[in-house]
Amino acid sequence: MRLMAFDYGTKRIGIAVTDPMQIIATALTTVHPDKIWEFLEDYFKTEQVETFVLGKPLQMDGTNSESAIHILGFARRLKKTYPLIPIIEIDERFTSKMAAAVIAQSCKKKNKRQEKGIVDTISATLILQTYMETKAF
Repeated sequence: MRLMAFDYGTKRIGIAVTDPMQIIATALTTVHPDKIWEFLEDYFKTEQVETFVLGKPLQMDGTNSESAIHILGFARRLKKTYPLIPIIEIDERFTSKMAAAVIAQSCKKKNKRQEKGIVDTISATLILQTYMETKAF
């Protein structure tokens, strides 16, 4: 079964998944928050997910950031909709900056809207990789 990670935002949710053997994390897509439940319903018609990994935005002192309230609501609905799938929260403080650096290094030219979506999916992938690395120890 796969692991699925979310980089939640009020405008976009970046989504990443592992392969079924949980070896490689891959960017999947970006979905508008209004469409996430429909997307997940369709995804689960063909794929199984063992664990949800949710990026948790923290401030530098480790306390919740202002946007954490939105993620809390998303996490509650995930738990209610998919009660058998555990949710793991991972510190996501630096994932957007790291994702932007990856894009800059790849020299891909995209318009700003596409670039923001790419940042979200790469951020979700970094969140997932972080979880996989901590799980390995």
